[in-house]
Amino acid sequence: MKTISIRDVMKSSGVAFGTSGARGLVSSMTDEVCAAYAMAFLSVTSKSFTINRIAIGIDLRPSSPRIAKACASALHHAGIIVEYCGALPTPALALYAQDQYIPAIMVTGSHIPFDRNGIKFYRPDGEITKSDESAIADAIVEMHEGECELPSMNPAAIEHYVQRYLDFFPNLSSMHLGVYEHSSVARDALKRVLEGLGAKVTSLGRTEEFVPIDTEAVTDVDIRRGRDWAKSHHFDAIISTDGDGDRPLISDENGNWLRGDIVGLICARYLGAKHVAVPVSCNTAIELCGAFEAVARTRIGSPYVIEGMKEFKQDAVVGFEANGGFLVGSAFERNGKMLSPLPTRDAVLPALAVLAAAREMQVKVSDLLKGLPERYTASDRLQNFPGEKSLDLISRITRDEQVLLEYLAPDGAKPLEINNTDGLRIGFDNGEIVHLRPSGNAPELRCYCEASSNERATQLVKYVLAKIRAA
Repeated sequence: MKTISIRDVMKSSGVAFGTSGARGLVSSMTDEVCAAYAMAFLSVTSKSFTINRIAIGIDLRPSSPRIAKACASALHHAGIIVEYCGALPTPALALYAQDQYIPAIMVTGSHIPFDRNGIKFYRPDGEITKSDESAIADAIVEMHEGECELPSMNPAAIEHYVQRYLDFFPNLSSMHLGVYEHSSVARDALKRVLEGLGAKVTSLGRTEEFVPIDTEAVTDVDIRRGRDWAKSHHFDAIISTDGDGDRPLISDENGNWLRGDIVGLICARYLGAKHVAVPVSCNTAIELCGAFEAVARTRIGSPYVIEGMKEFKQDAVVGFEANGGFLVGSAFERNGKMLSPLPTRDAVLPALAVLAAAREMQVKVSDLLKGLPERYTASDRLQNFPGEKSLDLISRITRDEQVLLEYLAPDGAKPLEINNTDGLRIGFDNGEIVHLRPSGNAPELRCYCEASSNERATQLVKYVLAKIRAA
């Protein structure tokens, strides 16, 4: 038996908590590191819950089965029954764990680069909190030697997830939809749901090699693909997700990808939400559209959005992020059908809500954007940009207005409002917004810009990142 400090593990391996879960280089996520995290999660969660069973799921990264096996082996030697749910979307595992009232471990790197991976933890009552993360980091655990094979896959979790949406959404039989499958772990479940609702589905771009799709920074290649596919197949929409199925990517009938926060806005209106929690990076059309009684702005990351939803202490509560991941904070009824809460990011729900809204209103997907305030967001990132470098840059910009004007000011505009809720978000006197933020999951600097046209927002992102890159 071996005693291990998680703080020491973090220091030696670099595997640490980011925006959502513990993440690091695959080469650093050794069996011992992953097993130690699993045991620390068990130790912390056992203080509040009686635990004898834990569910484990994975995404389609090649390293994920090995990491899951390391976690399962440690839990098995600790006397815990491991229920292996196989490769499935993160929200599917979260839903199953919630309904079974058991903890869960999801092995996924989501959208981050191929050479990295991660582990997400769920208590019986939902995602772990930031205080849980601190407690796990402070844990000292005892490790048993030896490994065991993963149990046979239990399909109950994925079946329950698929049925959740077949039971709630209306028939989509008149729609022809493309599913951009790439290496998303949600690809088969998404196709099952769409076909189960009667849609005609065409599979696109399936690959067995992992592709890190980032729904907040869609590549030029995927922008062209979307438009080419739409032109060739005459789709009503194209649907996809990131790697672990908790962030949607949906296009209109022309193959133009919709921004995640606008998808979230449409979904929230479709459900009839009254109270909305969103990160500070989301588009201001959410408030300006006038559809909601209250909008709470939070730091970026699902734990903060969940905290924001809880603050409402009322019904008709949802949350969503700029990446489109949608969280359901209370039960909703629509057309006599009930949707239970699921306070973790989900990609399938908002995509279906967009399709259902278009179908019920008998309009094209692009028409759903008409009538919304003329506010557009674009985003991109500088990769291989260390967090320390990002923080230093933001600190210099904050301290020195001349540096701010040099790097961020669009066409000589003057700053009106500076928001440090998460990173640096500046509102200018011409109505435009620039937001810089170090990624919590990878060595990247993200840039979000908002303007009165999509072209201007995109131009502004390119301008700001070019200035930083050239510095």
